[in-house]
Amino acid sequence: MPQRSYTDLGVDMDGHVAVLEIRRPPHNFFDVLLIRAIADALEDLEANPDCRAVVLAAQGTAFCAGANFGGDNDATAATSPRALNPIYAEALRIYATGKPIVAAVHGPAIGGGLGLALAADFRVSCPQARFSANFNRLGFHPGFGLSVTLPRLVGPQQAALLFYTGRRIDGTQAQALGLVDALADNPEAVRGAALELAQEIALSAPIAVQATRATLRRDLLPQLREAVARESEMQFAHFRSEDFREGVQAMSERRAPKFSGR
Repeated sequence: MPQRSYTDLGVDMDGHVAVLEIRRPPHNFFDVLLIRAIADALEDLEANPDCRAVVLAAQGTAFCAGANFGGDNDATAATSPRALNPIYAEALRIYATGKPIVAAVHGPAIGGGLGLALAADFRVSCPQARFSANFNRLGFHPGFGLSVTLPRLVGPQQAALLFYTGRRIDGTQAQALGLVDALADNPEAVRGAALELAQEIALSAPIAVQATRATLRRDLLPQLREAVARESEMQFAHFRSEDFREGVQAMSERRAPKFSGR
């Protein structure tokens, strides 16, 4: 069992399954500190032989409603066009860990929150959940490695449709696309269903599971390193655009954005 504490993150063991709980309710917006805490916890669990699988869950009404655009640790913090967004540097640490992860997506997974959900091996959700890669609707390039992970799951055509429109889909639609692996009946049942799946994985030989996972994902981390470098470069420019300012303001005012192409 990990001994240190993590910023806004709970870590508990249930048999051979670790449960990581994001604790920023109700929306669980993330910044570099939260993504670093998740990476720290997963690396600590990597060294724990009792841990064979991980459930990533969250308090509140959302799984993760995206990035925190503001403050000292916000998503726009890269300092130059060639600098890696510090959030994505921490996300690469999550992808580099070796134990299988089941995301319990009981509520909205939006923008970078969708990216966090796709960092897991499997997603358990419910019909009431909502998923959106809404970056373009906010005026900037997708991030969190989604330019690799989303088409890897749903195919390039459906990924393009979700990116370009920023549309929201529910859990049933997400399962039909291959974005979600299992549906519980309602939000309250999602974590239990995710824990059941993780416990089923934990029944298999851990050295075999982790070796198989490494084989299946052997090309993923190199692709993600290249992708987040491109994502960071594009976002650096877009975060300084009029369209980004308009997109964020329109979201806060709950209206359709009026983009100018600048």
